[in-house]
Amino acid sequence: MESRSLQVLEFGKVLTHLAGLCVSEAGAEAALAVRPLTGIDAVHHAAALFDEARRWSGHTGFRLSSFPPLDGVFRALDAPATVLDLDALWALRQTLGLARKLAASIREGQSTGGRWELLVALVDGHPLPQRTVSGLDRCVSDDGLLRDESSPELSLVRGEIRRIHQQCTRKVKEYAQRYNIAHYLQDEFMTLSSDRYVLPLKSNFKGRLQGIIHDYSQTGETCYFEPMFLVELNNGLQELKREEREEERKVLRYLTDLVRDELAAVRGAYDLLVEGDVLCARCALSARLEESGDAGAVSVTGGGHVSLLGARHPLLALAAARGEKGGAPASRPAQAAPSAPRGKSAAGHGASHGPQAVDIELLPGQLGLVISGGNAGGKTVCLKTLGLIALMGLAGLPVPVRPGSSLPFWSDIFAFIGDEQSLEDNVSTFTAQIRHLSGVWDRLGPGALVILDEFGAGTDPAQGAALAQAVLDEVMDAGSTVVAATHFPALKAYALTRDKVRAASVLFDPVTKRPLFRLAYDQVGASQALDVAREHGLPEAVLRRAEQYLLLDGEDTSALVDRLNTLAVQREAEITSLRAEEARLRDKRAKLDERFERERRTLFDTVQGQAKTVLQEWKSGKVSHKQALKALAETRARLVSGATGNGDADGTPGSADASQPALQVESLRTGQAVRYVPWGKKGSVVEVDARRGRVRVDLSGVTMWAEAKDLAALDEKPRVAIGAVTRTISDATASMRVDLRGMRADVAVSELSRALDKALLAGMSAVEAIHGRGTGALRKEIHAFLKTFPAVRSFALAPEDQGGDGVTVIELK
Repeated sequence: MESRSLQVLEFGKVLTHLAGLCVSEAGAEAALAVRPLTGIDAVHHAAALFDEARRWSGHTGFRLSSFPPLDGVFRALDAPATVLDLDALWALRQTLGLARKLAASIREGQSTGGRWELLVALVDGHPLPQRTVSGLDRCVSDDGLLRDESSPELSLVRGEIRRIHQQCTRKVKEYAQRYNIAHYLQDEFMTLSSDRYVLPLKSNFKGRLQGIIHDYSQTGETCYFEPMFLVELNNGLQELKREEREEERKVLRYLTDLVRDELAAVRGAYDLLVEGDVLCARCALSARLEESGDAGAVSVTGGGHVSLLGARHPLLALAAARGEKGGAPASRPAQAAPSAPRGKSAAGHGASHGPQAVDIELLPGQLGLVISGGNAGGKTVCLKTLGLIALMGLAGLPVPVRPGSSLPFWSDIFAFIGDEQSLEDNVSTFTAQIRHLSGVWDRLGPGALVILDEFGAGTDPAQGAALAQAVLDEVMDAGSTVVAATHFPALKAYALTRDKVRAASVLFDPVTKRPLFRLAYDQVGASQALDVAREHGLPEAVLRRAEQYLLLDGEDTSALVDRLNTLAVQREAEITSLRAEEARLRDKRAKLDERFERERRTLFDTVQGQAKTVLQEWKSGKVSHKQALKALAETRARLVSGATGNGDADGTPGSADASQPALQVESLRTGQAVRYVPWGKKGSVVEVDARRGRVRVDLSGVTMWAEAKDLAALDEKPRVAIGAVTRTISDATASMRVDLRGMRADVAVSELSRALDKALLAGMSAVEAIHGRGTGALRKEIHAFLKTFPAVRSFALAPEDQGGDGVTVIELK
């Protein structure tokens, strides 16, 4: 990626924000070194890793703490004779301990329901140096000192030193009491001078005691006096101190050798922390961008087109998140970031509001976008927004766009923005643009994005416009994507007449003539130079004379352009309103779906609980069979009454349409298609009991008696059931029929069990099981099952006129 374009698009400022969100110096340095990735697979991996890091951070709440830089430690270890000091080993202990916590958080979060395979793979790719971690934990304390248990010898020496200290303390106390010298001492305790125990003696008493004076205080009022009885003890102490230093050096050398033996793993753990720091900073950057709107990873595709929805300039979004405000008027907003060329405006950054979101889109097959319109309307910042978001997306950074945004993969981005003239190099604005374009011309191709801000404006307008059109043609012929801002009328007409190019215009308020920082597509806009000049204080006499010159030249098309701008503003307002209404309805639908699912689950749990209670009471003998059936029927009735009016034509349980008259049993005929409302099932009429006002219906192979009021007519042609006849039934028992013919024994038993459960819940007293004659094997299995079913009172083969030994009639309790 060209470094000049990174500078022009202010990619470094984004990295500065990212580095400020890191918790370590090493992480900040790594953040400043982030660059766009060179392969689409690497971009996808970075985006997926960022998504996992954000989910992991939200799931576990883990936050990295600061850790010291280790680059100096690694450089010191390059020398074979180097022994690390205690400060370096303490820094290693802190860093490796934090790496261990990070790895544990990722693995534990995975085990508690999180899904972040890439993070786990990252941790697995950097195994901890276990020996080094164990050694540092055992030898180095939290306050950065060597522990006594670092080695047996060190523990022994320090024990002797503590013994001598206690002995000296005891002797000094005894000496002071025996010779009554307390009034000679400046303080009531002994101290150390030149690593020897001494007494703080008042200077005017120094000649009264025998001993050695080692030093004086700054005021000269106190001398540090070593009595003769402490000399031998102090000499022994010095020997022990020497031994202590030697043992400490042995421990330091041992720990240094451990680090050197596992140096690759130590570096890997450090790299894991640094990468984790940058990942957490990316998550924090996304959260900061979301403070003023949508933000997240943009989808980068291999062969897609530009589609940035609700895009905001990242630096303006970050400035809005920090609450930066400027005192500039709304048409020329304050610009803490990004910087814009002289005369340009940072689109949409008002004094009291965040940056205005804008859609930057090309249709499939289009490679060029030409933006026109008035000065200070936001054309340049639209270009910068696209360029900077593309750089951030290719670097795996979150960007301020709405979900669903996508970009093609660009391996090169070339930005021609700003005034590049140089008096020292004798280069004009136009010459600088041409030199820069010529320098990168050979690198243009299908993987390049070219951003042109008023290209050709520094020369004759006719020749500049022709040159700009030719450049756009050649760039698109090479397969590159080009986005340009212009004031050339010829280039505006070019954008409207080319298939691969899309025209867009920045919009202005029709009344105030102030920019709205919105893009209207497939139209061009006027430059609004006189309006901008008037707003920024140019004398009115100059403006009137300019208008007269426009009329003389026949170039005043302001009325036409104003009308187009007004229509475009109205269209954008309507589109915005429709989008808001769509979002509102979508949210309302989601809430209704959630409410329906919640109430459905509640109702199901309630009915299921009541049915279980009734069945348990019946099995335990607390209620009789008839009482249980009555309770189940009451539960079913409450369920049906609660569902009244909720049914529809697709078979959802409910009641018949209130607009349709209730079905009369006399109007029903065999084979007629009906819907059984309580179950929401479609079926057909098998038999009609006109005297009792009920009908036997076939519901997908399950037959049962039903009341006529529970049936609804369907607009289907009647189907004549085979062997079905209309007759009057005199028996008062309600029953249902289930056809088990052609099924395997286990399947038939399962179907019969479900049918018996339905019959019990529906309050039926009998079930007819059709198993056919055949070899009798299926009949035997069914009878064996019925003997074990607790709700069966009795069963027997049906009379010959009702199916004989091909049908079993089951009586329920």
